[in-house]
Amino acid sequence: MVLRTVKCVTACGALLLAWSLGTPTVEAHWADQAVAEIKVEAAQARITLTFPTSLAIFADDDHDGQLSAQEVRRHRAELETFLGQHIRVADGDARGALAVEPASTGDVTPGPGTHSTLLLVYRWSKPIKTLAIQYELFVPGVSTASCLATIVYGGQVRTFVFTPERRTLTLASGTASLWHQGISFTALGIRHILTGHDHMLFLVSLLMLGGGLRSLLKTVTAFTVAHSVTLSLAALGIATLPPRLVESGIALSIAYVAAENLWRGAHAIRTRWFVTFSFGLIHGLGFATILRQLAISRANLALSLVSFNFGVELGQIAVVTAALLSLGALATLPWESTMRRWVSAAAAAIGIVWFIQRAFLV
Repeated sequence: MVLRTVKCVTACGALLLAWSLGTPTVEAHWADQAVAEIKVEAAQARITLTFPTSLAIFADDDHDGQLSAQEVRRHRAELETFLGQHIRVADGDARGALAVEPASTGDVTPGPGTHSTLLLVYRWSKPIKTLAIQYELFVPGVSTASCLATIVYGGQVRTFVFTPERRTLTLASGTASLWHQGISFTALGIRHILTGHDHMLFLVSLLMLGGGLRSLLKTVTAFTVAHSVTLSLAALGIATLPPRLVESGIALSIAYVAAENLWRGAHAIRTRWFVTFSFGLIHGLGFATILRQLAISRANLALSLVSFNFGVELGQIAVVTAALLSLGALATLPWESTMRRWVSAAAAAIGIVWFIQRAFLV
């Protein structure tokens, strides 16, 4: 029985390690994301779009991961057909005529070498009254894909997150959209936790140490507070770090917390909230790369940050609750403590592998 248990846990650890080698490494919070700045003026809508180049690989002639001005001009007709099918902008039922142009130097958003920036201009014969956007330019088969859009229309600045589940947005000039903005960023925060490999593994490592519900909630809340602080500072441009350094730091945080489970055991529970807070400062920078691309007014940025972090907290509470129920069901089994140690060991190994990949190999 004991031998069978050890074999089972070892197999689980091996599967976790193999999974880690197949997951995204550097730019884990950017790879499937797009950013759009939409400015509506009279009878035209100008969209500065930064999106994964892999979606328009047919135009990347030199295979460098970015579309140059020459490549955009060479494939203009194909790009207009492709983008027109996936991003439809209309005034009521009247669809705008699309023209695709290379983004000007001032519009280009520096990317990690996997994204391109284009200028999409939609035109109508008369001033726009009701703006309707249908966005379907997502990485196929990736549930975490999204586009963070800033819309300047009717004297207001709005923010919206397009996802595979939320593909449409309709706005009339002068109408408020704070409710939609809050809901979309709350949902984005939940998805950020539940679909983020590194954040999920970090939470799993925290839970393997054990402790009561109050202690665990204190720990994950400390993570959320720290996450909120650096995310806000980075989004405001006050504090930034190179993406490679941030992603490597996130990997190290996983390795350290998992190793601490083995090294200090129950003695680490009293100081775990402080350790989590410290690493939460690093994790908060992981998503800030996206928010920095958005031209959001300070008032709208505050709502976006509060909503996003509220979603992060909801996602963490859901994970903690589910994990506690599962671990509670296993508490009576003789190999429960062994399972915790093996999972911690596997998480530490994954964190080290990710650190090496993110810091040195990519």
